[in-house]
Amino acid sequence: MARAKTAYVCNDCGADYAKWQGRCDACGAWNTLSEVRLGPAAATAGSTARRQGYAGSLSEVTTLADIDLGSVPRIGTGVEEFDRVLGGGLVPGSAVLIGGHPGAGKSTLLLQVLCTLAQRMKALYVTGEESLQQVAMRARRLDLPVDNLQLLSETSVENICAAAEQHKPQLMVADSIQVMHVADIASAPGGVAQVRESAAQMIRYAKQSNTALILVGHVTKDGTLAGPKVLEHMIDCSIMLEGSGDSRFRTLRGTKNRFGAINELGVFAMTERGLKEVKNPSAIFLSRSDEPAAGSVVMVVWEGTRPILVEIQALVDDSSLGNPRRLAVGLDQNRLAMLLAVLHRHGGLQVGDQDVFVNVVGGVKVVETSADLALLLSIVSSLRDRPLPHDLVVFGEVGLSGEIRPVPSGQERLYEAAKHGFRRAIVPLANAPRKKPKGMAVVGVKTLAEALAAI
Repeated sequence: MARAKTAYVCNDCGADYAKWQGRCDACGAWNTLSEVRLGPAAATAGSTARRQGYAGSLSEVTTLADIDLGSVPRIGTGVEEFDRVLGGGLVPGSAVLIGGHPGAGKSTLLLQVLCTLAQRMKALYVTGEESLQQVAMRARRLDLPVDNLQLLSETSVENICAAAEQHKPQLMVADSIQVMHVADIASAPGGVAQVRESAAQMIRYAKQSNTALILVGHVTKDGTLAGPKVLEHMIDCSIMLEGSGDSRFRTLRGTKNRFGAINELGVFAMTERGLKEVKNPSAIFLSRSDEPAAGSVVMVVWEGTRPILVEIQALVDDSSLGNPRRLAVGLDQNRLAMLLAVLHRHGGLQVGDQDVFVNVVGGVKVVETSADLALLLSIVSSLRDRPLPHDLVVFGEVGLSGEIRPVPSGQERLYEAAKHGFRRAIVPLANAPRKKPKGMAVVGVKTLAEALAAI
């Protein structure tokens, strides 16, 4: 009888080793290697290739010009914000991984999508964490059409693929990948080996049968997807559903997409009837008070393929501690410390003895550098206790030498701000348009000193 092989796989990067060691040589992480049992060794190299390949026979070599793209249509989900993040809809034969904190609304969103799509195509919802009665209760509470959606309560990957082979769905959801298991792997469900092999077999079936596959994934305490890092390399699209429990709004952000733009953002509102898409996200993020307040300014961020207006707030206060606090919510805290040093060196303002708190209103996470100038101007406004104009919008990247660098799609950002009633703008000089939006005064600045003088 063939002996089972054992390998040690890094949970962060997926590198494997023949024996355990404390540090991964590939990524440098410590104590991330886990034991993986690979099952009995194959008899020949040919049998291994046939077992691991997507098809049982050799594929033919094709030139790039001969590939017909018209045979790969998009499947519209009926939810525009979801389709936006996916890049226009689901692609047959693709694998999508959607993650999020418990209670974010992953199962609710997917159940809404599948109940809608089941009216015009075969759809299969595989639940491994809930019973069929729980799923049915949620569907009736949300008043969803329940006539055509097929349900399966199963955690064995072999049984799931056999049921899918029998019913031949065009769309299949597995909720969640952390509870699925393969019979040949001895480790418990949720382990590195089980997650990797379960996902590999389900993705292999999706490629063979041209089925659109959606996998639900858990997240760790720091908000990253649980399981081996190689899981994110295996799938075609990775989506995170974000939102705190005290907020009714949820944001759907794409972090990887082989069929569309990354960092695309979809906004939903959690209601008693499920997740409802928000057509105009800028309107909900701009619910400001009528009176101008010190430390508040509106910036324009570019999320995927559209501009969104969000408010940034700063609070600068005397510190009672020897080491003043620096806290950023929705922004990179390390970048905040760097920008405060630029403000001191090139703006002549010292906040070394002050506590500095900054927050992006609405729970939005800003990852691009166009928020630098708005962040600094809001800090200066709070430090001087002087409100900025209520109709002012700001964007621009700040360099270490105090220069204001241009950002992509500057003209589209200005027109979005003008559409919402803003009449003044401070932007990088290179982003100042030749034809300004009607009724808007645009000030182009090259340095941080010019921006401070403009306010």
